This record gives sequence, C-alpha cells and structure tokens, in this order.
Amino acid sequence: MEITSPATGSEATGTNSAHGGTEDYDAIVVGAGLAGLVAAHELSLAGKKVLILDQENRANLGGQAFWSLGGLFLVDSPEQRRLGVHDSLDLARQDWATSAGFDRDEDNWPRQWAEAYLQFAAGDKRRYLHDLGLRLTPIVGWAERGGSGASEHGNSVPRFHLAWGTGPEVVRVFREPVERAESAGLVTMGFRHRVDELIVEDGGNGEYGHSDGRGVVGVRGRTLAPSHTGRGVASNREELGDFELRAPAVIVTSGGIGHNFELMRQYWPIERLGEFPQKMLAGVPAHVDGRMLQISEDAGASLINRDRIWAYTEGIENWNPVWPNHGIRIIPGPSSLWFDAEGNRFPAPNYPGFDTNRTMKTILSTGHDYSWFVLNESIIRKEFALSGSEQNPDITKKDWRLTLDRVRSSDAPGPVEAFKRFGSDFVVADTTEELVAGMNERSRGPAIDHDHLVEQIIERDRQMDHTFSKDAQVQAIHNARNYLGDKIVRVQKPHKILDPAHGPLIAVRLSLLSRKTLGGLETNLDAQVIGGSGTPIPGLYAAGEVTGFGGGGMHGYNALEGTFLGGCIFSGMRAGRAVAKGLGAER
Repeated sequence: MEITSPATGSEATGTNSAHGGTEDYDAIVVGAGLAGLVAAHELSLAGKKVLILDQENRANLGGQAFWSLGGLFLVDSPEQRRLGVHDSLDLARQDWATSAGFDRDEDNWPRQWAEAYLQFAAGDKRRYLHDLGLRLTPIVGWAERGGSGASEHGNSVPRFHLAWGTGPEVVRVFREPVERAESAGLVTMGFRHRVDELIVEDGGNGEYGHSDGRGVVGVRGRTLAPSHTGRGVASNREELGDFELRAPAVIVTSGGIGHNFELMRQYWPIERLGEFPQKMLAGVPAHVDGRMLQISEDAGASLINRDRIWAYTEGIENWNPVWPNHGIRIIPGPSSLWFDAEGNRFPAPNYPGFDTNRTMKTILSTGHDYSWFVLNESIIRKEFALSGSEQNPDITKKDWRLTLDRVRSSDAPGPVEAFKRFGSDFVVADTTEELVAGMNERSRGPAIDHDHLVEQIIERDRQMDHTFSKDAQVQAIHNARNYLGDKIVRVQKPHKILDPAHGPLIAVRLSLLSRKTLGGLETNLDAQVIGGSGTPIPGLYAAGEVTGFGGGGMHGYNALEGTFLGGCIFSGMRAGRAVAKGLGAER
C-alpha cells in the first residue's frame, strides 16, 4: 500500500498531508534503502505498522545497495575454512582496531558498535541472512590487504564474501518480506515524499531525551511530482504540496553524502589526505545528498566524525552512465603497476587493493587528482573486476554457467572489454611508444616521459626471473597466490609486463571516486540518536550510512570492505528491534 492523493491517485502526495497528519503508524522510516528495509522488516515481524518515506520513486527501493557488488564481511565462515583460511574473532578485532584508529572522545559509541558488529559478523550474521534466503559464492575475496605490517590497516586474511546475486539479491531478501507486509497492511510506502523537518515537541516520546524534555514526534516535508525515471536516474524536484505525519518513533535511514560534493569538500580532511580533488567521479546516484544530516542536527542530534569519508582511488568514467558524473570502481588484483600523473611508480605499500586511504594521500600529495595503472592483457583478463551489480551480470543473474565461462575464458569479462573499447580512460597499445602517447593524450596534467616510464617497468620485469624478489609488490603477488581463492580466480601467474606473449599493453587513467560516509549521527546500541546533552532524543532513531553505519562511525578512519552492506543490515536490524521493543513488542 502506498500513500496516495485522493484527487489524483498519484504516489506523490499523502492522504494525511492536507489534514495535519494522524498517528496511524507505530514508526516512520525516512529512507527506503537497505537499512530502512531491514528496520521495516523487523518492525513488521513484531506486528507493528510502518510508514516508509522516500524522495525517490518505487524503482529506487533498496537504494545504493542495489548497485553494489554484494560484498559481506564475515569472520571464520565455512567458506573461509573450505579455502584453508584460519580466521578468528580475535584476529578480526586486531585488524579492525588497527584500521579504525579510534582516537577521539566522540568514538565512545563507534567503538561499542564496532565490537557489536564484529561479534555479529563472527556469529549470527551468516545464519540471519541464510534464513532469509541469501547464498554466497564459494570464493572469498581479499580486500584492503594492507601491506604495512601486522599492526597497521588491512585484512590479515580474506573476508570479503560475495552474495550470489550481488546487491539486488541482498535487497531482495528484505524487499520481498517488506512487500508482503505491505500487502498485509503493516507497511505503507510513501514515495516522492521529501522530509524537510523532524517535528520536535515538548514531552516527546520515551523516557530519555533533551535536557529540556523535548522529543521527535513526526516529520514534515514536501511531496514531489511523480517521476517515472528508472533506478538511479536523477528525478525532478517539482514540489506539489506539504505533508505532516506523526508516529511514536522516527527512524532516519537516509544514507550518506556521496553525491553532495559541496558537503564533501566542506568536511574533507585536508591535513590527513590532502587537498580536495578538482575532479571526482560520483560513485552513487544524485539523490545521495546527505540532507537528513542537517535536518537531524536542527532537531538536536549529535553529528560526529564528519571528516571521515571513504572515497576510492581506482575510479573510471562510466561510458554508459546512469546518473550524472557516473563513475565505476575497478576492483584490482595486485599485479598492475601504479604510477602517478608524472609517470613515477608509487612506493610500497601503494599497490592495487592494499590501502585505500594511504594511496589517496600519496596521489593527492603529487598535486594531481589522478593516477595510472599500467598492465597487459593477461593481467586485465584475470585481475580486473568492476564494482557494481550491473557490471557483473553472471553473478547478478545467478547464472553458474556464465560465471564458470568467465573464469575459464581467455578474454577479459564482457563489461571490462566494453570499457576497453568505449571507455575514455583506457589505452590499448602494441608498443610502449603507442602506450605513452595514448596516456599523454588523456593527461589532465603533465606529459609522461616515455623512457622514464619504460625503465621503471623494465626494472620491475627483471625481478620476475625467480620465485623470489626484492620488489615488495612482486613478493605480494607470490604471497597472494599462496591463497587458493586468489590463485584460482583473482591473481595472474607472475610474468613480465613487457613480454609480448602477454600483450597488448594497457594503461588506465584512474580518477578519485566518491562512495561512503564514515561519520554521521551519533547513536547508542539501540540505534537511538544522541542529542547535545549526551542522552538519547525521545522518539528518534537512525541506522545505516547516515550513522557512519553505526554509532556515528564504527569504521573509524578506514574500512575493511564488505562492511557497508553489513553495517546497514546490522544497524537496521538493531533499530527495528529496539523500536519494536520500546513499543511493547516481544520477538
């Protein structure tokens, strides 16, 4: 069931809008992404009536999660054990702590969320998702490998579990029960409803709150004109009317700031990462605007760790874009050589897939906002994956035959081949002269000296005559192939890049790519939003990326990957259960 206008039947307006709103709902969820769906699912299981509001249309149900590769961080899983990976909660705690680097007084709740999430990832998470019908692929990926030492950022072991069906399947296992609850009258959808204000009144809801005893009792906003755009496509912002809706609990699940470059620039950590780039691609749709952060702050919410932003260094322009400035991330294996805009090879441990923020800082320290991969056909064939459900049709469609064909193929995956042919960032050449000429044609900065670039490649290639090497990247390649999963599907057998048998040569211009927000609304472990007094605001809850995926930043300064979908699921689950419990429900 959707909120519809009596006059037009359009999903754009609400029946309660013109009448001041009535308390027909037990909870209002602001945001129809993954965290919102999970919260609504938990509330509907408890028999509670839920209203979900979103400024986009129904085609966008599930939000950013739909576009994701579907990676899930798990600890000591059966999939890991089958591949000979020995993981443990203690090792995961060590990796998380060294990566997060919690060092602020405001990290109190983020620390507690991190510990709770790790216990979930090592405990009930896999069963919870399995019971909903989600299955995993048998190969576990090794993301954010670190490379600096045991006490530095990175995953000590592979933990990136890929959902069979990628992001759309993760969305489906929550969307379908929520839609069944919608059919049963427990869930109402209010699409094209843009929330502009949280209603704060004296008395509030619940027993905790502002020092003045005020709390959140509902939302106000504007209804938007109907939109028939497809998923992810920017929609109109034509306003039709006002609405006011009330409920005992409001759960904010509105996402991050990944397409709001003004906000990103405002909070970008210059001292930690360097100057904000002149050019950054958008890794998320235009509606990921972060509006609810300020709206929540205006209602008294505490916002913390706003300078903790997770952007990627391996972005490429989408030759077939869905949203404005659409970028795709390359998820690389470890073999490509990485050069700055001037053609200088990055020092250790700035290797593909090792340490995102360290490499981000290294790139920006050059005074340029882009860099280059140099590789060959053999490497791209096995080591290039593109992030996104639409870039992995075999896994997204759950087609084992297509998946096996891709693994066995002597060609790069179809979507990668399409970028090689049509992408503006790719150079394919038979000679080094042609390669460097193509790189300079695509340069946004200095010209690269051919002889200087080639000499560095030759120096690396001379290290390939033995199974041992003093080159740390070559050592890392051999190390990766000691892991069965990498050897089978992810890491090419070591070879010389300039060997014609592995050609042609390939260069890829890499831009910075926006993605996730690692800070946000401060919440306790019941997902209650903390106010300026340090106590929960009555009636106000939050989950997902708007909370930095829990507590206001459970990742700290770095992410170990596979933790974003999981963070939405975990925080949405806790929010839904906490609200249900507060309303007198028992699970």
